[in-house]
Amino acid sequence: MMADRRAPFPFIVALATVAGACQSQPAAAPVPPPVSQDVWAVVDGRVIRSEEIDTAYRRTVRPNQAMSADETTSAKLNLLDQLIAQDIMLARANELKIVLPESELDAAFSQGKENLSEDAFNQELSARKLTAADMREALRRDLITAKVIEQEVTSKVNVTEQEINDFFEANKAQFNLPEEAFRIAQIIITPARDPGLNNRTGDDATTAQAAGAKVQMLMERLKAGASFNDLAMDYSEDPQSAPQGGDAGLVSLSTLRQVAPQLRDAVLKSQPGTVSVVTTPSGYTIVALVAKVAAGQRDATMPDVRSSIAATLRGQREQLWRAAYLENLRNKATVVNYAARRIVDSLATRPATVPK
Repeated sequence: MMADRRAPFPFIVALATVAGACQSQPAAAPVPPPVSQDVWAVVDGRVIRSEEIDTAYRRTVRPNQAMSADETTSAKLNLLDQLIAQDIMLARANELKIVLPESELDAAFSQGKENLSEDAFNQELSARKLTAADMREALRRDLITAKVIEQEVTSKVNVTEQEINDFFEANKAQFNLPEEAFRIAQIIITPARDPGLNNRTGDDATTAQAAGAKVQMLMERLKAGASFNDLAMDYSEDPQSAPQGGDAGLVSLSTLRQVAPQLRDAVLKSQPGTVSVVTTPSGYTIVALVAKVAAGQRDATMPDVRSSIAATLRGQREQLWRAAYLENLRNKATVVNYAARRIVDSLATRPATVPK
């Protein structure tokens, strides 16, 4: 673990989770041009200003992180797209009359900073030029959008007994285990750019420092009760397992013995339910041992088999429905991204570079 590195707050990047399936779409109707350059976007008549982008940027980027002007602008444009998606979700929450009790916000806020002393918390706020009110407001928005997803998507996901039986029959061979196996979930973080990135937020650590800070942030959020499945889908840099909530499936004992010793030992020496951070030559792996499974033919009547199949099917369905739901909301909204428009307009004044 990188205990001596500054770790972000557990909830500072949570707003990114609502934007995984939302991409910019052309406006359904023209919106009058803004009178001020501080207007970055207009969503159904609601204005998103540069101050909101700057506040979100200070929450999500480590203090004093060296970034070029282009990198900063790109990061802010990504945050703008996330805030646009969140704005649409908050409007939907109003339509659904979803209310967040103050007591629930208080509890979540306390839980989010429970691993920081009051002095450390205040120092972090000062370094980021933020206030506790900024953090509470960001958390309030995150919790409300999460309630929308829960009500509109997650609560409607179901898996029938017949679907479980059908999956078992179609995949019976994978339940015949010649040796002991381990059901593993993982979140992989690398210090290099990942071209095949396939997580919901597009988050990618590209330096050793960023990777270490990201691991710390994820571990703090796990300690605060965040779902491993959700964090893997949002932040894992493994293109294969990230869409599956980090599920790496059943790994046989012989296969496990062939992986890096640190990772092998983290699994073999752990009990189900344990989460460990492993440093590997390629970066970090946050590995969760879900279950140990004895050798032999597994049967569809076994509770652990049925629950495992149900979890797999439920995760796949929720991911699909969530993406479709968010995209549908975005399609119904009238969005004008003025920040992106200004960048494109500026290209007209730039001379073309003639290749040598």
